[in-house]
Amino acid sequence: MRISVVDVGSNTVRLVVADAQDGVPLPVHTAKWRLRLSEQVTPGGPVPEEAVERLVEAVTQASRTATRWGAAGPLAFATAVVRAAPNRQEVLRAVRARTGVGLCTLPGEVEAELTFLGARRWMGWRSGPLALLDIGGGSLEVAFGRGRLPDFVASLPLGAGRLTHEFFAQADPPLPEQVRALRRKVRHQLRDVAARIRWEGPRTAVATSRTFQQLGRLCGAAPGRQGPFVERRLRCADLRAAVDRLAVLPAAERARLPGISAPRAAQSLAGAVVGHTVMKLTGLEAVTICPWAIREGVLLRHIEDGPSWWAEITRRNEEATPPGPVPLRIATTSS
Repeated sequence: MRISVVDVGSNTVRLVVADAQDGVPLPVHTAKWRLRLSEQVTPGGPVPEEAVERLVEAVTQASRTATRWGAAGPLAFATAVVRAAPNRQEVLRAVRARTGVGLCTLPGEVEAELTFLGARRWMGWRSGPLALLDIGGGSLEVAFGRGRLPDFVASLPLGAGRLTHEFFAQADPPLPEQVRALRRKVRHQLRDVAARIRWEGPRTAVATSRTFQQLGRLCGAAPGRQGPFVERRLRCADLRAAVDRLAVLPAAERARLPGISAPRAAQSLAGAVVGHTVMKLTGLEAVTICPWAIREGVLLRHIEDGPSWWAEITRRNEEATPPGPVPLRIATTSS
């Protein structure tokens, strides 16, 4: 049996086709389509019509690719950029009507839960009480747990793309006071969540997401070509030095640094500030970069709990969608 997952993130649409053999999602094919939604959608703003057209095309291609690889209709979800858009329901209806794929949005807390499950399965039970950090384009997810699923989850509007729009849109590189203002905001929003993680005292801490992977590479972790089984660690002290390094460079020069890709160079500084601040406030001296995250969590939940849990998530999205024809115009960019 093959299962496919489509993940609509802030920068790309990613497809994973996996064999569900012996309860382990073994990938047989992956693909991605670059959309850069975070560059087209201001925080809290609508998804523009042009972006919806590109999203529909990407989901269509992903669905066709999954079919070619022998997988059933994909489990498709969108993360914070679409979830926070005021025209979210119109976007979901347009994708469903024009592609046949039931794209849904996941609450941030569900994202954290599924990402935790993926990390727990990758790290194994010997990791003990586990803390999870995940920086996306629109949100930061934090979780802690001792079992298969977390005991505590939080989703905060501290995504690297969102904060870049808010704090660094006017200057490249940003002014020192803009970096300090960002750090103050992150510290304030993380205060209660960080106190909970410190109180729990995790034995192991992991970080997922492309943001952490690229920051880990910048700070000396092994490159991706060495495979997923190489241990990759990111130290808080090294990340602090990386913040200082990124803060004085424009985005074009950051893209020349090890691990920092051109599409993510602009938001790499905000991601580094969030990553360092959350590690410092939670008392985590180092984290392990975990290659499994939300997509693997979706696959594992589907394998372990059956399709009913996903059907319930999809049903909730459909109930929240008002009836009526799909609008021809989703949103327009201001002139």
